[in-house]
Amino acid sequence: MIRTRIAPSPTGFLHLGTARTALYSWAYARHHGGQFVLRIEDTDVARSTQDSVDQILASMRWLGLDYDEGPVYQMQRLERYQAVVQQLIAQGQAYYCYSTPEELEATREAKRTKGEKTLYDGRWRPAAGKVLPPIPQGVQPVVRFCNPPDGEVTWNDLVKGPITISNREIDDLIIVRQDGIPTYNFAVVVDDWDMRISHVFRGDEHINNTPWQINIFNALGAPLPQFGHCPVILGDDGQKLSKRRGAVSVTAYEDAGYLPEAMLNYLARLGWSHGDEELFSRAQMVAWFDGSHLSKSPAQWDPAKLLWVNAYYIKHASDERLASLVQAQLANRESTLAVPADARLQAICALFKDRCETTVALAAWAAKFYTDVQPDAIEKAQHVTDAVRPALAALADKLSACAWDKVAIGAVIKEVLAAHGFKMPQLAMPVRVLILGTAQTPSLDAVLALCTREQVLARLQTA
Repeated sequence: MIRTRIAPSPTGFLHLGTARTALYSWAYARHHGGQFVLRIEDTDVARSTQDSVDQILASMRWLGLDYDEGPVYQMQRLERYQAVVQQLIAQGQAYYCYSTPEELEATREAKRTKGEKTLYDGRWRPAAGKVLPPIPQGVQPVVRFCNPPDGEVTWNDLVKGPITISNREIDDLIIVRQDGIPTYNFAVVVDDWDMRISHVFRGDEHINNTPWQINIFNALGAPLPQFGHCPVILGDDGQKLSKRRGAVSVTAYEDAGYLPEAMLNYLARLGWSHGDEELFSRAQMVAWFDGSHLSKSPAQWDPAKLLWVNAYYIKHASDERLASLVQAQLANRESTLAVPADARLQAICALFKDRCETTVALAAWAAKFYTDVQPDAIEKAQHVTDAVRPALAALADKLSACAWDKVAIGAVIKEVLAAHGFKMPQLAMPVRVLILGTAQTPSLDAVLALCTREQVLARLQTA
């Protein structure tokens, strides 16, 4: 059984790099008919918050990354970690270390002075014939893992290919802190073992953690998952996007008017490809994502490309769905603006969606049909002139009595153009400025038909 997982830490929002890893893990499991697990790694008690948990869960829901198990919380598994620690200690593969932070720092400083690696010196590691220091009074120990002192750790990475790291480059990892809480590198091994995780996709900042984790798996006699380390996502400045540097939460993109299918499509292409396909559905990605064609190079975040992808999905979204999203955007925009997602709003979305990159932009157009409009002063001065005002008055007079639909309104516009000898732009642009505040809109008859007669007549009077 293929089983993958995503394991965010609730010390902040779910950012884009983790969302991409979640997408790859989800798609791989779905492609192979496997299972996808959500785990919340909340052992950083001081920094973990319920708000972060809520945001992670909301992000997963919005992206549509459904999971088969979870959320599983590490802090609810402390007894399991403690049992495994005792097993390792009994096997001679872990030990108590009573070194104080001051002693460790003094040792590191001495090694730095000599130009040596600042690895733990192993003073509390048991060995045949070795006399350990006396246990100091009042010092709460940590537990360290007995990392193999020699040899190498090698794995065939799903993304980067064969990777080898010498055991001499790493030291005896702390696996339980003084407060009894397990550290990341230990808890993640126990979790992946217990949850039968077969494939782990994660950011390549975890490559240096992998040798420790493989050694712990081996010490426990647990089967190794396959690892795939995806390169980072770089921001506009060429630096890694992260919680602390430039990253924006997934839910912020929802608030900014992006569609989840656009975000998934764009995230997928940041490190993976299927031929030259740029636009594809969730179902297509599942069909194609077999773990191959993952890039070994960092991806560059491109806001303009994301907008282009989002505009495509808005253009192809149903008007009913867009009306619901615009309704929510309008409610956020003005708390007193309660607009029903009815046939009128759906028609407004249909008319304007081709020119909008986000639902925020679409809501800005829709708002003009439900609130007062202030024409752009420069455009009004340019287009609403003394020469056109008689035609505007005639248009208002005829619109006051005609049937209120696109065909009838279009016929009235043609009558007024003929009577005053104007071409369409000479009349349409000032009308657009007065009705929607700007000279650039879709077809004039369609715009007017979506306004109420009272709105149109009142706004024409401001000429």
